[in-house]
Amino acid sequence: GALLVSERIDREELCGALSPCSLSFEIVVENPLELYSGAVEIQDINDNDPVFPSSQARLEISESVAAGARFPLESAQDPDVGVNSLQTYQLSANPHFALDVQTRVDGSKYAELVLEKELDREEQRELHLVLTALDGGSPPRSAHVQIHIDVVDANDNAPVFNQSAYKASVRENTPSGTLVARISAYDLDDGPNGDIVYSFSSHTPAKVRELFALDSATGELRVKGQLDYEETKLYEIYLQAKDKGAVPGMAHCKVLVEVVDVNDNAPEVTVTSVYSPVPEDAAPGTVVALLSVTDLDSHDNGLILVQVSDVNDNAPKSSQDSYDVYVLENNVPGIPILNVSATDPDLGRNAHLSYTLLQGDPTVGHIFSINRENGTLYLLTSLDHEYQVEFSMMVQVQDSGSPPLATNVSVSVFVTDLNDNAPTVLYPHPNTTATYTDVVAPGTPAGHMITKVVAVDADAGYNAWISYTLLQATDPSLFSVGLHSGEIFTARQLQEDEAPQHTLVILLKDHGEPVLSASATVSISVAEMVKEVFTDLTDMAPANDPRRHVTFYLILAVILVSAAFFITMLSVGIFKCYKWRQSKELFNSSRSTLYRTPGPFHHIDAVRGGFTPPNFYHQVYLTTDSRQSDLLCKKPFTSSPLGSRQSTMRNGEPGLYHQIVGTASRLPTPAE
Repeated sequence: GALLVSERIDREELCGALSPCSLSFEIVVENPLELYSGAVEIQDINDNDPVFPSSQARLEISESVAAGARFPLESAQDPDVGVNSLQTYQLSANPHFALDVQTRVDGSKYAELVLEKELDREEQRELHLVLTALDGGSPPRSAHVQIHIDVVDANDNAPVFNQSAYKASVRENTPSGTLVARISAYDLDDGPNGDIVYSFSSHTPAKVRELFALDSATGELRVKGQLDYEETKLYEIYLQAKDKGAVPGMAHCKVLVEVVDVNDNAPEVTVTSVYSPVPEDAAPGTVVALLSVTDLDSHDNGLILVQVSDVNDNAPKSSQDSYDVYVLENNVPGIPILNVSATDPDLGRNAHLSYTLLQGDPTVGHIFSINRENGTLYLLTSLDHEYQVEFSMMVQVQDSGSPPLATNVSVSVFVTDLNDNAPTVLYPHPNTTATYTDVVAPGTPAGHMITKVVAVDADAGYNAWISYTLLQATDPSLFSVGLHSGEIFTARQLQEDEAPQHTLVILLKDHGEPVLSASATVSISVAEMVKEVFTDLTDMAPANDPRRHVTFYLILAVILVSAAFFITMLSVGIFKCYKWRQSKELFNSSRSTLYRTPGPFHHIDAVRGGFTPPNFYHQVYLTTDSRQSDLLCKKPFTSSPLGSRQSTMRNGEPGLYHQIVGTASRLPTPAE
């Protein structure tokens, strides 16, 4: 059970900058079967010296640079990790510069020269400094670089970045040339002293320069190499802007680039066989193999997903069970008026919804249409509030599962009214040549109602509320109109010397928006007698009208017919009264003789009554003590003189009989 080293271990070769550095392994123990996982952590030793990219560095610094200015220096690289990695920098003693050592987010160190005392080119044209990099080993290892500083004349203004730090994120599989960030700096100088050149700062690691490219003119930072999230998750890139003056001014900024993980690593499955082959009598639950799955990706990209197949066990569900839609009448055909929204928590075809308009009312299918895919309800025709106010329909939402599930949603469409109908005058009728004249007698007091203008409006609500105003009159001071009733009243008492004819123009307006109106013309005659009115009407009728006497003839015919009807009814009444009295006398005289004892039917000829023609007469059959009789049948008679009486049936002729049955238990035969 001892774990041995089989060859020399180089931590930097195995893990690079990763810390801690570990090697994983698994051990299978049989009888009983057990699985153990283990890891060997490779510890670092200080076996590498820090290394600068070059043995010399040259800086040009203007004498006008103020104290406190910073100048980044080339960073040394040490492949060791932990305390054995690069820990600090030291600068040789000098009167002008101090060294500021800072730490990056990944723990690495870099150094910056800080000007503590301003330079004077006249006193000293150049400076020579030594920068030493030290790691934390025991004893520490070191590296040196010679720094040569040239003091040049001043360039008054140095470039200035818009911001000191930029942040960007990029996917690890981003192709080369993709824009990561765009830095921007400005310089107030003119000419070459104001032209800016962008570049990487001197302490930017070589690995960063291999992965990213910087456009010196535009400041665009683009992907150059292949990024790998599993290798480095964050890059801290230091950039500088330098003008083209004789003594270039410089500004510095940093760009933090976050690498976003993508699922670019397939899971690695390790299978360790335990029983091979498996016995045919192996009991259920016997371990056949051990599987170990790893994925280098992070977060969700590193999980193993188990797919659960969907069953259509959810019906579509609408956001609401019913919809009320209000549409203005006179709409443009083809407009959408509603979107029926529904969801289905199932997946795939089980969640694919279709919308159908159920044809409960056949007229609905000619007026409305629904988009099968998205549930948008369209109005195919223009609606009219005066024709129909409300439409009700049912929308079915169905999924594409097997079997499909469906949900019904009720939709009510209400047609709102527009003021699209003007008032219609019913009286006086405007579409006729006849003149409606109302008569009022002289002396009529004020407030007397003469006539009424009757009108209707097919609209609803305020759109149908009609107001009446007097627009024009022969004498405006003589008449008034009810604002909402349309009734025409006398405004003052009528005098004997009033004009005989008055024409009123009544304006009818509704309360819609816009207001619609109509007008009615009313003629009023001031006269005592109807004859005068007829004379006035005759004078008012057009001379060339062939029907100018129709009204007169109609009135005359009504009078004649009424008089004839009155005379006829009076005559009938007198005649009936006379016949009633005669029948009463006949009845009284017959009670003591003809009908004294019960026996066979006897026949008398009653007097014809009313307007029965001369060739008809009545025969009445009565029984003894019959005071009230029922009419049974009629038979036609041959001609018989008016007022004749028949004493027996045998002498009678076939004709019209009124058989009146009293208390007898059977009807008589013709012989009886």
